[in-house]
Amino acid sequence: MILVIAEQKDGVLNKTSYEAVVAAQQTGQPVQVAVAGHQLTDVANELAGAAVEAVLTVDDPALATYTPDGFVGAFAEVVQAVGPGFVFLSHTYQTREFAPRLAARLGRCMVTDCVAVKQGEGQLLFVRPMFQGKFVADVAPTGEGPHFASFQIGAFRPDALALGETAADVRPQEVTIDPGAVRQTVEPPFQEAKQAVDLTQAGRIVAVGRGIKAEEHIALVQDLAEKLEAEVAASRPICDSGWLPMDRQVGSSGQTVAPKLYLALGISGAIQHLVGMKGSRTIVAINKDADAPIFEVADYGIVGDLFEVVPAIVAALGDE
Repeated sequence: MILVIAEQKDGVLNKTSYEAVVAAQQTGQPVQVAVAGHQLTDVANELAGAAVEAVLTVDDPALATYTPDGFVGAFAEVVQAVGPGFVFLSHTYQTREFAPRLAARLGRCMVTDCVAVKQGEGQLLFVRPMFQGKFVADVAPTGEGPHFASFQIGAFRPDALALGETAADVRPQEVTIDPGAVRQTVEPPFQEAKQAVDLTQAGRIVAVGRGIKAEEHIALVQDLAEKLEAEVAASRPICDSGWLPMDRQVGSSGQTVAPKLYLALGISGAIQHLVGMKGSRTIVAINKDADAPIFEVADYGIVGDLFEVVPAIVAALGDE
């Protein structure tokens, strides 16, 4: 059995949790989902719509606000009580903080940032990028289970989620939370600006690269994004130059995104950028270099000058 640990905040489910559920469903093994927090009725009922055996709720006032200590202690009890063969999670910032500690608490291994899972030689193999995405490796965890694995955002499509014919059982899990063992006070996630957003949740993204040439041309990108009701993102050189905040960076050293639409403007497609956006459902690239690597992953490509193409798109959208 595979236990998926879902993520929620203030009663709102992180939709990337469904990607971890999809990964588990595609193994063909039974799946259960666990979620921690306080007042979880709505989140649990939402998760119960998936084709899973059960939704396990870890509801305690001490877990209302996420802390690594609290979540490690709570989920350690759940994993030991349920006894899964594997524990799957989406590779979010929160997961990166507490999941390795959870695996270490239980003396188990963890394979991080996976992009696929497959059957091989009688066991599950986890596929993960190496050397900033230049290679991928098949990782076979050894030793006693459960084995932990986190999956890169965008590696699995949430619309591939198998739904149940009836709602799954919701089962409260009794755990013992010692408030004295919670040593941390977690501050709100860092945001460089008040208008900053989590790009992993964006449905449409307009991203810009070196082809924009100068900071004053960013306004052109923002105009197109506004017309498309999209978020603005960038490759690393743009953020390093200070033309856009660092929290807008997509790539191996930035955010990994998987929107329904990813529009790449003047982005050549270096591997460090591709690993952060190749899971997008539809990729449209505009670049004057017909041999740019971005066209290898694009669903639609326009070979042309973005300073001619983008204003034409904006004008066409003007009456929408």
